[in-house]
Amino acid sequence: MEHPEPDARTLERALGEYVRAVAAAVGVPAEGTTVEISDTATAYLGLPRRWPGRPGHDVMLVWNERRGWSLAVETDPGAAAVVLAHHGDDLVPAPDAVARFVADTAAGRPPGQASAGPAADVSRRVLAERLRPYLGDAPNG
Repeated sequence: MEHPEPDARTLERALGEYVRAVAAAVGVPAEGTTVEISDTATAYLGLPRRWPGRPGHDVMLVWNERRGWSLAVETDPGAAAVVLAHHGDDLVPAPDAVARFVADTAAGRPPGQASAGPAADVSRRVLAERLRPYLGDAPNG
């Protein structure tokens, strides 16, 4: 039986809970996160650290439904961020795996995948199912 696509509010709530779990794992307060569902689902975490090669720039952890997690350095306003590493092909890795990815990348250990190729094309229904455990017992809607 085919399940319908999730509504944007449910997907945004589930993604928000997942991102808050990742934020807690990497030491970012919930107010340091942003989640948006539009034509692409995205998330942003501002990290409380600087990058050795770019000490004057903020480091961020970004997520999108096509690529998964990436660690990047913000550059000038309006300019694209410089991606330092990609987590890998899993769009919804466990929060502790994301925290290890950030720590390993910051320590100069290879993160396992640095390519910018697209992750597998996943429907929003599948994405919502992967994120469902982060909703806990929260009511739908």
